[in-house]
Amino acid sequence: MKHALRLFVIFLGLLPLISVAQWAWTDPTGRKIFSDRPPDASIPDKNIFKRPGTASNTLHSEPAANASAENANTSAKPVAAAPKVTGIDKELADRKKKDELAQAAQRKAEEDRINKVKADNCQRIRQAQKTLDSGIRISRANSQGEREILDDAARAAEASRLASMAAQDCR
Repeated sequence: MKHALRLFVIFLGLLPLISVAQWAWTDPTGRKIFSDRPPDASIPDKNIFKRPGTASNTLHSEPAANASAENANTSAKPVAAAPKVTGIDKELADRKKKDELAQAAQRKAEEDRINKVKADNCQRIRQAQKTLDSGIRISRANSQGEREILDDAARAAEASRLASMAAQDCR
């Protein structure tokens, strides 16, 4: 039981190390930012002072500079440079691109639906104009629900209304 308790206490002591920020940089306003995500591409490399998997990149101190000068003199082998971090999350970029494509498809579907409705309205307007132009008697229900026959003035008003609707929808 004592061993389990000790392991538990050690585990609790190491738990905060998991949440340590992996990236640290200075933003353009001079504020220090700590995050588990890489900085924007607009942040220059000189402003990034801590990267994941490395200790803090401190400014060049004299002992470190002297040690690196001694290593440079003694070894002639070139040291492989660390890979450059672009600061772009590919998964996020892919997700963003998929969202943009989905939104474009949704806009296209909405435009197609609107165009279909306009075409249907245009067809109905033209049919109503043909009916008016044919000269047959046309009736409609008035506000009391009684049927009334359109006279010449009402026919002209209806023809004018249909012409203006056709000008808007039938382009």
